Amino acid sequence: MSGLDKRVGSYEEALAGLTDDMTILAGGFGLCGIPENLIAEIRRRGVRGLTVVSNNCGVDGFGLGVLLEDRQIRKMVASYVGENALFEQQLLSGELEVELTPQGTLAEKMRAGGAGIPAFYTATGYGTPVAEGKEAREFNGRHYILEEAITGDFAIVKGWKADHFGNVVYRHTAQNFNPIVATAGRITVVEVEEIVEPGELEPSQIHTPGIYVDRIIQGSFEKRIEKRTLRA
Repeated sequence: MSGLDKRVGSYEEALAGLTDDMTILAGGFGLCGIPENLIAEIRRRGVRGLTVVSNNCGVDGFGLGVLLEDRQIRKMVASYVGENALFEQQLLSGELEVELTPQGTLAEKMRAGGAGIPAFYTATGYGTPVAEGKEAREFNGRHYILEEAITGDFAIVKGWKADHFGNVVYRHTAQNFNPIVATAGRITVVEVEEIVEPGELEPSQIHTPGIYVDRIIQGSFEKRIEKRTLRA
């Protein structure tokens, strides 16, 4: 990797500098658009005491769920537990610190972090346990609570295509949390299905400009189905 060329040749290089007790922002929703190989590299490195911010924590045995197996996550900031039995078990036992945050608020906290906005007011959560310990104000007769922005030491993201400069395109619903996560990391690493030459991506189709991206790596992906349903 040199100059404007953001490509790296290995997952070890992609996550160089990752150490214990860091905060990691992870894109994806369920198993859609998750940076599964970067997550596997985090597990391989064995770093511990992590704070992970993501919509959810994968499933048992895949995605972020594998980091729970080795007790690498100290705190999880997410919008729901989902069907991850180990996540539920560690939450209820007190082994894992969990901060459940309304989904839209979680997205806005990272968007604000990426935009350099330290905090914002939202009506979501007022009058519920979500508001406990937070500043509240009234605007135009409606109550709001103050939510602080989120940034991370690393942001790990899954894209579809990227060029050498780190411009990224996401495919369909895999956009989900990925574009906002990409803006809020001190170091943003994107794994993609295909890396193309500069100029091959239509500028109007680029979702994440390369200015936000530090490292790009091409990988192969399993693309599991989170919950398979069949007609009777």
